[in-house]
Amino acid sequence: MNSIKLAVIAGLVGLSASQAFAEDAMGTMTMMKGGEVMAIMPDGHMGTMMPDAKMGAEMMKMAKPIKHCMMMMTDAKGKAFMIDTSTKKAQAECEKMAM
Repeated sequence: MNSIKLAVIAGLVGLSASQAFAEDAMGTMTMMKGGEVMAIMPDGHMGTMMPDAKMGAEMMKMAKPIKHCMMMMTDAKGKAFMIDTSTKKAQAECEKMAM
């Protein structure tokens, strides 16, 4: 009887842990670290790097601040697209998704 209870508890713990790992593997986004650079390619793959201070300063000269929520998506073939979020409705959807 005790072994059945232990097996059920272990199964529940395993199930909850597997869902947590599945959510992490599905690509949940996190905030970028200060100074981190993200690159997004047209085929949808992404990369990040932490440049040294000199390289970071050079990149900041080219940088422009993001003024509103931005959305990107990929099609069935994996090509990346940027979604126009300039309307109030699109901004609301973007912000809802980002929360």
